[in-house]
Amino acid sequence: MQNQSSKAALLVLDMQNGMVSRFAGNETMLRPNQKAIESARAHHIPVIFVRLGFSKGYPEINQGHPTYARVAEYGDMTIFDEATQIHPSVQPLENEPVVTKYRISAFSGSNLEMILKAQEIDTLILSGITTSGVVLSTLREAADKDYSLIVLRDACHDGNPDIHHMLMEKLFPVQAKVMTVSTWAGTLD
Repeated sequence: MQNQSSKAALLVLDMQNGMVSRFAGNETMLRPNQKAIESARAHHIPVIFVRLGFSKGYPEINQGHPTYARVAEYGDMTIFDEATQIHPSVQPLENEPVVTKYRISAFSGSNLEMILKAQEIDTLILSGITTSGVVLSTLREAADKDYSLIVLRDACHDGNPDIHHMLMEKLFPVQAKVMTVSTWAGTLD
């Protein structure tokens, strides 16, 4: 399914403790993410983890911003806090980058694009939490940057199943191939 001359990377988006905890009690939801990571590693596809986190004192946050001002108010979202660490179920290997972003898209304020260009990546496989947040924002920005895109439907999660379904069925197919982890993994053999 992938062009033989293309070079892909799996982006594991916001699979950090503070986000995964929203789905506590549903351990089976993480299995597709684990399978996607295992498949990527087995086929030498780089795995890049992306998390949301801020510096101590939250200098990246405008106190008038309707969403992020609350983050600074409540705390616990610095790059040192437990909430911003990658969830143990999908731990990065020592050589896999963990990119810190400062807004919703994986590209916002991060070194992701530099890593992708350095590794000559032209295809992004997206997975993570939330479908209507980081997955949507990253997909739209990556499409504008001319990346080929694959979205792993069962390795993306959202608190609202209706929005998840609408994005996967209506919006994402306009700019990406949408498939299950099993289907995608089958294309790698």
